[in-house]
Amino acid sequence: MQNQCIDGIQVVGLDPSLRNWGISKGIYNVKTKQLCIYDVSTIQPVLSTGKQVRQNSLDLESAKQLCEGALAAAKGAKAIFVEIPIGSQSARAMAGYGICVGVLGALRATGIPFFEITPTEVKVASVGYKNATKAEMIQWATTAHPEANWPTYKQHGKDVISAALAEHQADATAAIYAGLASNQFKQIAPFIS
Repeated sequence: MQNQCIDGIQVVGLDPSLRNWGISKGIYNVKTKQLCIYDVSTIQPVLSTGKQVRQNSLDLESAKQLCEGALAAAKGAKAIFVEIPIGSQSARAMAGYGICVGVLGALRATGIPFFEITPTEVKVASVGYKNATKAEMIQWATTAHPEANWPTYKQHGKDVISAALAEHQADATAAIYAGLASNQFKQIAPFIS
């Protein structure tokens, strides 16, 4: 589907999550400021379900699979925009946060730069306000980019967007929008080819 997109630079948006890491890939034309999303996907680590496996071993395997997937998604991109996760209220969610931040640190350590985007910037750049719901984010993304391969399932003979997967992909797409609107990107955009 990439060849259906306009000429430009490859951009990637990431929405880090321990179990559903959203990815959005697109082509952005710096001159016309047109964005085409040609691929959306989700990294979902496949873990052992045996009771004999320690949680820290499962977390390490998740981190490995997330890092491999994020590295593959970043390959060839001229600009990567990441919705940086914020802390959480439970100990288990905080462990997920730590793993995601660790994976992002590994990306940077391998020489892959990215633009840091806040969750508020992601919502404002897409829906227009900071309290946007998941459903509003999905509606915005699927309407703005019908060309993307949004995940669907059949219901009564019709294709229906899978909200469970699309929410992370929509956030990753919105991260691209927030990044493209940032002063940091605007300063370097004329020099990217």
